[in-house]
Amino acid sequence: SSVVGKMSNYMQERYGFDPECVVGAFTGDNPSSLAGLAMKEGDIGLSLGTSDTVFVWLKDPLPQLTGHVWPNPVDENAYMALLCYKNGSLTRERLRDSCADGSWDIFNELIDATTRGNFGNIGMYYDHPEIVPDGLQGDYRFNKSDEPAIRFAGNETEVRALIEGQMMAKRLHAEQMGFHLTPDTRILVTGGASVNTAILQVVSDVFNAKVYTQSAANSAAMGGAYRALHLAKGGEETIAFSDLIAPVAEEARLVASPSKDAAATYGPLMVRFKHLEQKVVEMSRKKINGE
Repeated sequence: SSVVGKMSNYMQERYGFDPECVVGAFTGDNPSSLAGLAMKEGDIGLSLGTSDTVFVWLKDPLPQLTGHVWPNPVDENAYMALLCYKNGSLTRERLRDSCADGSWDIFNELIDATTRGNFGNIGMYYDHPEIVPDGLQGDYRFNKSDEPAIRFAGNETEVRALIEGQMMAKRLHAEQMGFHLTPDTRILVTGGASVNTAILQVVSDVFNAKVYTQSAANSAAMGGAYRALHLAKGGEETIAFSDLIAPVAEEARLVASPSKDAAATYGPLMVRFKHLEQKVVEMSRKKINGE
């Protein structure tokens, strides 16, 4: 964050701004959300909406062919990585309709009816050509032996495979960008699905981290407001941004904690998921090339 000047004469005369009003360098909506969620190093921002978005605070990024690395909007010595997923809530709604009679309550019951790790079954679901990995489309199912499956035995397996697969993909891709989970990692969740406690529990278990929500809506707008307040108070020379937003960070509400067996369950599954995703990418490439 930096001051680029003060309010112009036109803005003073037209809208009555104070001549001493400072103008700060702006940023985009996603970087602003990092500020608005009061994130700190080691945290993950997760937006679960029509499309899903993951943004993480990085010190040593590892840029990939998919995903973005940008300057961190609140720490000039850090970066943020952004991963966007086209198949978010609409894909979850498709399986809700086909497996749970269109009911989120039944959908959540199906998730809870299946043990963590889904007895080794893994699913990847892409209604539309995905962004990360690029171009994947279709439904892919694998049994505990990593063999392709046409269908799973029951709706509860299908539903858990969807949610676990979506979250394992996000963890895998974030780690490939240079993110490292720590015991202090917080996952700050926003978006429509952030009210679904069954989904949030899967998020917590897959990442082996606590999940929080913020009370304030529109994190991007709040991030702009926090950055403006920070500049108005003199910026980093007067107060660290992290100290300014500390009260906001402390107000985050804990909504899910990882189960005791989360690391033991999802550690091996993450290794398998990485291998299977690479397999699906190769299958898709051969199909496109007519091989």
